[in-house]
Amino acid sequence: MSAAEIVVDGWGLEHPEPLERVLAALDELQPGQSLRFLIHRQPYPLYDILRRHHYRYEVINGADGGFEILISRP
Repeated sequence: MSAAEIVVDGWGLEHPEPLERVLAALDELQPGQSLRFLIHRQPYPLYDILRRHHYRYEVINGADGGFEILISRP
């Protein structure tokens, strides 16, 4: 993890807290920074929001059954 990366850990949190946390972090995201979102299930509503606002994202399936979503500004 670098200073240019924000990490949001939504693992085990109940809906809607993980989404609220990642949306708040996106508001703070500066040019050149990325956001790493850790979550225990697929955050489908987040994908719709990211697409609508033209964020780039990559989903990585974790060995522990969770997901890492790497997000960067449009």
